[in-house]
Amino acid sequence: MKTIQFREAICEAMSEEMRKDETIYLMGEEVAEYNGAYKASKGMLDEFGAKRVIDTPIAELGFAGVAIGSTMTGNRPIVEFMTFNFSLVGIDQIINNAAKIRQMSGGQIKCPIVFRGPTGSAGQLAATHSQAFESWYANTPGLKVVVPSNPADAKGLLKSAIRDDDPVIFMESEQMYGDKGEVPEGEYLIPLGVAEIKRKGTDVTIVSFGKIIKEAYKAAEELAKEGIECEIIDLRTVRPMDHNAIMESVKKTNRLVILEEAWPFGNVATEITYQVQSQVFDYLDAPIVKINTADTPAPYSPVLLEEWLPNSNDVVKAVKKVMYKA
Repeated sequence: MKTIQFREAICEAMSEEMRKDETIYLMGEEVAEYNGAYKASKGMLDEFGAKRVIDTPIAELGFAGVAIGSTMTGNRPIVEFMTFNFSLVGIDQIINNAAKIRQMSGGQIKCPIVFRGPTGSAGQLAATHSQAFESWYANTPGLKVVVPSNPADAKGLLKSAIRDDDPVIFMESEQMYGDKGEVPEGEYLIPLGVAEIKRKGTDVTIVSFGKIIKEAYKAAEELAKEGIECEIIDLRTVRPMDHNAIMESVKKTNRLVILEEAWPFGNVATEITYQVQSQVFDYLDAPIVKINTADTPAPYSPVLLEEWLPNSNDVVKAVKKVMYKA
């Protein structure tokens, strides 16, 4: 094992795959000369050259379309969005082309492409730069959606995403690029669609993903002092979702809290809630509680932003509610 930053794990995953396959290239704003807006492609221009690490204009609709078109001629592009807020400019290409090429061609044309970049809030970046679109993209058949929460998962999942023959939305976080964690040495992959139990427990299941899962870890430590043991499941892949991992945990704990950094209406937590109540309702000893952001655009004020975002105190309250200790 070695300890590296999240950004380094992303860079290693891309570089390792590009060394093996010359059809893979990286395209996006500032990915080459500047080494990436978050330094997640540091050194890649020097190693692979300007034909495979490509700086683009500020034109997401254009370069998303170019990359998708290039998959039809045998390429496997990685497209970096400076944030997924900017993917909205190119969303027509992602939804109407990348997600539908395989079906609309009767399986004759595949679209092996990864769209990656940060999602969610990153401090005081205001309403148009602080949005989580996991549920938007997961709602689209044909797309896979991956949201890692640590460097090891980031590397293993990104390598699998790059090798996948379908389009993958790979969502990171600006506030996690500097996070350090242990990453296995040598070649390793994490399969898409497989969740992981990050903490074992017997009293309540907490399901989360991405950077907000850190708040679940904090809450679990506090609750353990009171004798409440939380089982924490990191989805890692939002679509396809590992329903079995969630169901088996709920069968054991009989209670479920879902923590997600997203607006409360029609999100990933809503889907999990439906799946659990439809499949393992008889195992539940309390109503499911889901924790989301406030149902407003993200505020700029640091005081309001703190209130808007879910935190570990919200998780503690939710767990005590399903334990009937609130």
